[in-house]
Amino acid sequence: MDQRGFRNSTGGNSHNGNSNGGGGRGRGREFQQQSSPGGRGGRGFTQQPQNRWQQRPNPPSSFTPSTPAPITKPNPNNRQPPVQTHPQVQTHPLPDIGALKIKEQPVENTTIGPMFRPDKGGTVSIRDCRLRVNHFPVAFNPQSIIMHYDVDVKASVPPRKGLPPKKISKSDLSMIRDKLCADHPQILPLLKTSYDGEKNIFSSVPLPEETFTVEVSKGEDERAVSYTVTITLVNKLELRKLRDYLSGNVYSIPRDILQGMDLVVKENPARRTVSLGRCFFPTNPPLIQRDLEPGIIAIGGFQHSLKTTAQGLALCLDYSVLSFRKKMSVLDFLHDHIRGFNLAEFRKYKKFVEEVLLGLKVNVTHRRTKQKYTIAKLTDKDTRHITFPILDQEGQTPPRSTSLLAYFKDKHNYDIQHKDIPALDFGGNKTNFVPMELCVLVEGQRFPKEYLDKNAAKNLKNMCLASPRDRESTIQMMMKSSDGPCGGGILQNFGMNVNTSMTNVTGRVIGPPMLKLGDPRGKSTPMKLDPEKCHWNLVGKSMVEGKAVECWGILDFTSDAPNWCKLRGNQFVNNLMDKYRKLGIVMNEPVWHEYSAMWKLGDYNLLCELLEKINEKVQKKCRRRLQFLLCVMANKDPGYKSLKWIAETKVGIVTQCCLSGNANEGKDQYLTNLALKINAKIGGSNVELINRLPHFEDESHVMFIGADVNHPGSRDTNSPSIVAVVATTNWPAANRYAARVCAQEHCTEKILNFGEICLDLVRHYEKLNKVRPQKIVIFRDGVSESQFHMVLGEELKDLKTVFQHSNYFPTITLIVAQKRHQTRLFPAGVREGAPSGNVFPGTVVDTKVVHPFEFDFYLCSHYGSLGTSKPTHYHVLWDEHRFTSDNLQKLIYDMCFTFARCTKPVSLVPPVYYADLAAYRGRLYYEAKMSTQSPYSTVSSSSSPLASSSISSTASISNDPGFYKLHPDTENGMFFV
Repeated sequence: MDQRGFRNSTGGNSHNGNSNGGGGRGRGREFQQQSSPGGRGGRGFTQQPQNRWQQRPNPPSSFTPSTPAPITKPNPNNRQPPVQTHPQVQTHPLPDIGALKIKEQPVENTTIGPMFRPDKGGTVSIRDCRLRVNHFPVAFNPQSIIMHYDVDVKASVPPRKGLPPKKISKSDLSMIRDKLCADHPQILPLLKTSYDGEKNIFSSVPLPEETFTVEVSKGEDERAVSYTVTITLVNKLELRKLRDYLSGNVYSIPRDILQGMDLVVKENPARRTVSLGRCFFPTNPPLIQRDLEPGIIAIGGFQHSLKTTAQGLALCLDYSVLSFRKKMSVLDFLHDHIRGFNLAEFRKYKKFVEEVLLGLKVNVTHRRTKQKYTIAKLTDKDTRHITFPILDQEGQTPPRSTSLLAYFKDKHNYDIQHKDIPALDFGGNKTNFVPMELCVLVEGQRFPKEYLDKNAAKNLKNMCLASPRDRESTIQMMMKSSDGPCGGGILQNFGMNVNTSMTNVTGRVIGPPMLKLGDPRGKSTPMKLDPEKCHWNLVGKSMVEGKAVECWGILDFTSDAPNWCKLRGNQFVNNLMDKYRKLGIVMNEPVWHEYSAMWKLGDYNLLCELLEKINEKVQKKCRRRLQFLLCVMANKDPGYKSLKWIAETKVGIVTQCCLSGNANEGKDQYLTNLALKINAKIGGSNVELINRLPHFEDESHVMFIGADVNHPGSRDTNSPSIVAVVATTNWPAANRYAARVCAQEHCTEKILNFGEICLDLVRHYEKLNKVRPQKIVIFRDGVSESQFHMVLGEELKDLKTVFQHSNYFPTITLIVAQKRHQTRLFPAGVREGAPSGNVFPGTVVDTKVVHPFEFDFYLCSHYGSLGTSKPTHYHVLWDEHRFTSDNLQKLIYDMCFTFARCTKPVSLVPPVYYADLAAYRGRLYYEAKMSTQSPYSTVSSSSSPLASSSISSTASISNDPGFYKLHPDTENGMFFV
């Protein structure tokens, strides 16, 4: 039986059948049992269990080699040995560019990898469209060798006894490398090397393996510091191996070679621009710049990476914008940035000034130096009163005391002007005070967008939302800039050449599905879509299954708010009920109306009591469970997190929050959106597909699962990662979901206990439908290509193992959905795209810019009215349902029309979208819990058992599975929409 899509992962042609235990990529070997009883195979059905063979694919028809060198295509008749069924998973860590030594990692044949493309790409469409993609073809010489060296830099003078060696900063390391190359230009040519600023140098020519002494001074007034630099060869990266991978001759990606080449491409921008993370921002002069507010500017930059694609190696470059502090004197920055700042009243602003300046880097103007200093704090005393001990040149003991004023006059012949304000303290082991007037902010220091005022934030957002035409021209400009990846002549020295024209591809537009809505008479009716945007509206229509609202309440937190933002309760209720009447759905008067104050949202105990009381009173009054509680707030408040945490995990109430301003305004579109969310939360169905989802037209039940991990911010080193897994609970509509939320160790991407979580959702499905789903499609969010082996070898293995122990053998497909990429699609002409300038909804690309032979594609499923649409990248890791490109692309696109919160297709397949929302909700739970333990949180006396249970240690939160356990009354509904 032909087992399409499975491949061998060894570094060469291992189809001779002599490998240990089977030479394939081990799809069946990774798990105890691949197929279900009775001969149900992973990629089809057979009467008896058979050995499954692997076939190596031809390269896609769109493939063109990166170089004119001859390429040997694989023989399609070659067969791989049969896959054995009882392997032990062996995974191998990928090489890390920051490690001391990077060597090509041998990949054993037990490592599993993503699926092969089952065909040459899809063919079904309602129209074709010519597109340009921001992938720039890269030609390279396959005969070239890149030399990889380890660089060890140490200060020549050892640290004082008992002190650890001082860490050398990245900027200092780059300066040392530049000085080393300047001292030895013949044997260490600067333009033929690339440096990562830490431990690794890549060179196009051999370098001497020696120890050098380098003396570096940061300015004319600075003493030179001596360093020893030891260069050691680590590896020789042969580019022919990358050529072989791109041509399909080997299937193990040479990640070490790609990392080395990627660093070469980043070398010129790293030297000439300000780099933050993976982005580069030209500042001298800026290519794109706009003032946001006094002292703050927005600068346009770019991020780029090398990608292996069906057309060969390509450079993907996209436009990026960030806010920065201007390069200006510290005093001018304070005048511009702090409203009303006055030096004469400095003490009034001191605390705020210290918060603004803390951690910023500055240069000093009284010395000729490039040294950068970090502001540790302000001095306690004013400048005129600061004194400190100083040793004279003769080493007088004890040291004499001098004032800061006298020191600058004697040492630098400078009279300090502003004597009645504090100086800056740079910290360190010795006294390091400098007057503010002599300090200038270093260029390229990021200003957090969260701190921008409303207008500045709006301007920054508008810069980010560049139109497709503007974005495309900006990308082209940055590609050709001397500060860009192609400038400086470095690439040519490594035998690389980048074509500065975007890749032209032919995309296909998939037709939208036929939708089913309801009408005010309670009957189902087909829905006609807008032909360009694929939107629909509910005028004269209703939800396909509108749940009657018979028992609901209002919790009004605006009783203490100013009159202009108090809720006009009767008017709002009448407007909402009228909207439900037009939709043909029964909505009774609220059975409970509670008035409260905004400050109570910040008191955990009082909020617990309030929600418990409402829940108990309503149940006594109506003798049934409250369907939902509408919570109205005067403004956005951090207490929203506590409200959701208590209601959904402690009390078991479904809540819908809204702002009083929007409620009082009562716009029809707002009320419609509110009705959509409420209907989904209380178990209704807003829209369904008329036809069954593609590829699943038989009677088998199918479950769709979405999984995501929400990680804390980069500055947070303690908070847990939050896992959310959602799954459909109905079939064939597949538009209702249940969710499970849990936490795991900080920044852990692998979902622990993934199998148990999914089995719990399967059991719930079985409880509702009296049958377990025979087929499962999993959408995994948030993983990069380097983590595919983890998802396959650990998460999927865990899932299958748990299912097998429960005597459950569904067929499974696993797909990764990626939004964090830089690929953009641009219509090649006015008629090739939508009126907004973006591509049409339903545009799919599965040639040239996709993987050379794995099963992936880009799908833009939504209509982009603002900015430039970003397609979602779908990558199939495992497939036991024998999807074709057309089947899977149509399936995902159709599912994007079933998202509950809006009347248009969304950009991301709903299982992943919902998992992202649920994971974020779990993050709010954690933050709410932390706020109750803050020394500033309000704690009142209460006898509430929920309130008393809130006292627990911070460290135990991430380890307590019960903390994120949803209440039985909410866990199986769509509380997260």
